Amino acid sequence: MDRQAQFRAREALIFQVAEQLLLENGESGMTLDALAAELDLAKGTLYKHFQSKDELYILLIIRNEKMLLEMIKDSDKAFPEHLAFFMLHHLHHPERTVLFHQIEERLSTTGVGIHHLFNELYQIRKQRLRIIIRMTESYLDSLESIMSVRDYLASIWALTHGAAAILNSSFYQRYMGSRDTLRVAYIDQALALPKQISFAQSML
Repeated sequence: MDRQAQFRAREALIFQVAEQLLLENGESGMTLDALAAELDLAKGTLYKHFQSKDELYILLIIRNEKMLLEMIKDSDKAFPEHLAFFMLHHLHHPERTVLFHQIEERLSTTGVGIHHLFNELYQIRKQRLRIIIRMTESYLDSLESIMSVRDYLASIWALTHGAAAILNSSFYQRYMGSRDTLRVAYIDQALALPKQISFAQSML
């Protein structure tokens, strides 16, 4: 393995372990000293891959967005399967969804020296959104639904993030029963929305 490949492999491992520590301990408990110890690396080695903890956080968010972009590029999957993959990506790890959203909100106002990384993040999202809009238009046309693409995508986002907040809540976890049942119910609800909206309009 050449030096560049070793660097990329080490970076992938750093990000993987950093995300695990972040999800287990939260922002306050995720220190670079703990990360270096977990990886058995010198702390200085970490700084070859990122310059600060804030930069590490935004790189983790970018890594997650790149994963979502690659998922949506799979043209063999129909829209319902893409929707289920997207929602399950968030609902199987609701703590990541909630925490990444909170960190991004904070970094967008307080982050120092990471504006170029925010630009990269938004470019990735723009690519993904273009694909999603085309796919959603085709799906709504196939259903002959009167629901707009904008309203449908906003509803999916709200359902997904609302469900993640519930699944991540210690209060709700005591009363909700099976998490899998709830996940499936939210996906079914998202898929049924365009038909429900069209039916409701036809009754007016």
